[in-house]
Amino acid sequence: MNTLRLSTLSLALLGASSAAFAADSVTLYGVIDTSIQYVSHADSQGDHRWGMADSNLSGSRWGLKGAEDLGGGLKAIFQLENGFNPNTGGFHQSSRMFGRQAFVGLSGDQWGTVTLGRQYDPLVDMIQPLTADNDFSSMFSTPGDVDNNDNSSRTSNAVKYVSPVISGFQFEGLYALGGVAGQTGSGQTWSGAATYSIGQFSAAAGYFYAANAASSVKRTGWSGTSDGTFDGNFDPNTPLNNGYITAKSIGIASVAAQYVIGPVKMNLRYSNAQYRPDAQSAFGSTERYNVGGAYVGYQATPALLLGLGYIYTKADGNTSATYHQVSAGADYSLSKRTDVYLMGAWQHASGTQGNGKGGTAPAEASIGSYGYSSNDTVQAIATVGIRHKF
Repeated sequence: MNTLRLSTLSLALLGASSAAFAADSVTLYGVIDTSIQYVSHADSQGDHRWGMADSNLSGSRWGLKGAEDLGGGLKAIFQLENGFNPNTGGFHQSSRMFGRQAFVGLSGDQWGTVTLGRQYDPLVDMIQPLTADNDFSSMFSTPGDVDNNDNSSRTSNAVKYVSPVISGFQFEGLYALGGVAGQTGSGQTWSGAATYSIGQFSAAAGYFYAANAASSVKRTGWSGTSDGTFDGNFDPNTPLNNGYITAKSIGIASVAAQYVIGPVKMNLRYSNAQYRPDAQSAFGSTERYNVGGAYVGYQATPALLLGLGYIYTKADGNTSATYHQVSAGADYSLSKRTDVYLMGAWQHASGTQGNGKGGTAPAEASIGSYGYSSNDTVQAIATVGIRHKF
């Protein structure tokens, strides 16, 4: 009887020890973000929409991440992250199990971090945190997210290096292998960025290049190691850049700067995104998007953050269009893990945009990266929601 009790106690202690080890090395985490939303001109018929919307401040997700100490300042690390819609229970990122992130690598105190798998590119890691998108996400982001300011694109089959911080300076590089026999560059992605911080000032700059898959016939869409920056339903007649989904490549140069004075945060950003064709594209000349943004955030109380942003987007090359967008938001923390928010945005479009058939169509307003096709030159969105982190 005593032996049985002792064995039972030993097993219990072993189980507790294993659980403690797992808790130390692996973390389960997540975010659930959903809202009630109004959209004017929310479809191609120009109808208004009342409904539920997810992932306004943060993409809803759950994930696992962990590290193993290998000694000498070296660690093995991994992260698996699934994106989902809490309103339907369905997956985001084209229904991938771990569509947001899935990588493994090594991290050293002295030499930096190398990771392999599906990952964010260096512009997302280093420049996006210095923009309005970091505080209020999609509704404060570029129309159509043509410059990936709202993290619409992730990169598969990628090798990424992140340097340690050296006197406020840090840099990052990424290369994704296309994996096509005899065509090394087909579908490849590469990117690099650097950031510098001193006191209350931070600045970052970088470049991103993604290639579509090589083709001997006319393309009908985008296929490469990068997801591409095409928000909406990939209908060529819908928002902003979907008419360029057959591009040979996308190149994005981006820079941002931020200054913090007490409770006030101010930042400016600029990007130039170019969608380049080849003989197999459905358009004939490069489409360029020049984007300028300004943002002021005010931490009114420890719980209340207020924000005001403006974005100017100018398209030229294959077409000519102008988009003006103004956004405002308030985020109130009920606790360290739960907050409620109210946001609104208004956008006006003018000019023409590509129709995906080599021609043009009247420019349509389409706020942020929501992908709503307004079929109108004006669109407005208002949303009230709740976010919980675990």
